[in-house]
Amino acid sequence: MELTHALQQIQPSYIREILRDAQAPGVISLAGGLPDGDHFPIALMEKSLASLAQNPALFQYGQTAGYGPLLDYFRSQFKLPEHHESLVCTGSQQALDLIARAYVNPSDKVVMEAPSYLGALQVFGLAQANIVSVSQQADGPNLAELEACFAEQSPKLFYAVPDFHNPTGVTWSLEVRQKVAQLCQQYKVTLIEDVPYRELRFTGEMLPLVSSFCPDQALVLRSYSKIATPGMRMGVVSGKSEWIAPLVKVKQSADLHSSIPMQAVLLDLITHPDFPSHIEKLRVLYQERYLSFAEQLQAKLPQGCHFNPVEGGMFVWLTLPECDDFALAKAALTNKVAVVPSSVFYKKGERITPGLRLNFTNATAEELVSAVERLVDVIKQECKTA
Repeated sequence: MELTHALQQIQPSYIREILRDAQAPGVISLAGGLPDGDHFPIALMEKSLASLAQNPALFQYGQTAGYGPLLDYFRSQFKLPEHHESLVCTGSQQALDLIARAYVNPSDKVVMEAPSYLGALQVFGLAQANIVSVSQQADGPNLAELEACFAEQSPKLFYAVPDFHNPTGVTWSLEVRQKVAQLCQQYKVTLIEDVPYRELRFTGEMLPLVSSFCPDQALVLRSYSKIATPGMRMGVVSGKSEWIAPLVKVKQSADLHSSIPMQAVLLDLITHPDFPSHIEKLRVLYQERYLSFAEQLQAKLPQGCHFNPVEGGMFVWLTLPECDDFALAKAALTNKVAVVPSSVFYKKGERITPGLRLNFTNATAEELVSAVERLVDVIKQECKTA
C-alpha cells in the first residue's frame, strides 16, 4: 500500500533511532532528552498505584478532555481565565499533533526558530505546513526578522520553546517575551508556547510565560515527562475554550481519551506534599551535573568549539568548526559516546551551523567526564580545529 505524499517526506526521528544504539554496552549517551531514571518519583506514587485496583471506575471510558479532578486542578494551578480550558493529552507531543490536525492546512505558514525541536518539525511537516524560519539569538528569536515575517508573510502559528530551548538551551529575556506577545497580538499570529523544561530552572530568575502577556492569542503545552516520568505519557494543552474544543474533537477520533488511571495517578503525584521537594532535588542534581559537564567542556574542547551557559533544562548546544556533523556523530558512537548532530534540528535545505546537542541529565558526573574525553578525541579527528 502506498504511503501518503506527506509521510513520504518525513524522515524517521534521528533521536529515536539513535537511542537504540545508545543503549549498547559501554556507550555513554548524551543524545536523548532523558530525565534521570534513578530519580523518578516512584515512591511518591506507590500508594496511588496500589489503590487503583480499589477504584474500578477509573478503568471505564472517560471524558475526552480528561479526568475531571485533574482538569479542576489545572484550572486552579494555572490560574486559567473563565473562558479558557485544558485538554489532557498523551504527552505534550500529542497536543502538537492535535493542533496541527485541527488548524494547519497544507501550505499554511508556521514560524519556528532555527534550530528548533525535531518533534515539532516532524508534526508540522506531516501537516504539509510551510515552515518559515527565524534565527535565534542569545535571548530569543531575532525580533526584527520575526516582525518582518509576521508583517510580510501572515503566518498562522508561531511555535516556540522559550524556557531552556530544545535544542539550544536558550531562555528568552523578559523584553523578548513581551515583544513577541505584542507582535502575536498585533499581527494575529497564534503563539504555541511549549514549556516542558520550565520547572527545571536551577539558577537565575523564573520569568513569566510569554502567553501571560497575550493569553487570548496563545496555546500553552505542558509536559510531565521531565518532572514525573516520561512513561506515564501525560501532557496538557490550555487556551481559549473556542480553541480547545476543536482539539477535543480531533482527539476523540484519535484515541477517545488519554489513560484515566494514569491521570488519577498523576493528580495524586503532583498534589503530594513531597512533590515540590522532588522537583527541587531534580534541580540540584541537574545543576551539579551541568556544572561538572560545563567545566569539562571548557577545559578540554579544542579551539573553534563554543557553547553558551544555560540556567536550567537538559541541553547544552555545542557549535563546531566546519565539519560533517553527521559523520562526527557516527564516529562518536564508534568511540562509545552518543550525540545528536545539529542538522536534524533544521528544516530540509536550510543552512545549518555545524554543532551537537548534548544532554547532561541522564549520565552521572563520572560518565560525563568520560563522555567529554571521548567526544573531544572525535572532534579533533573530524573537525578543522586549530
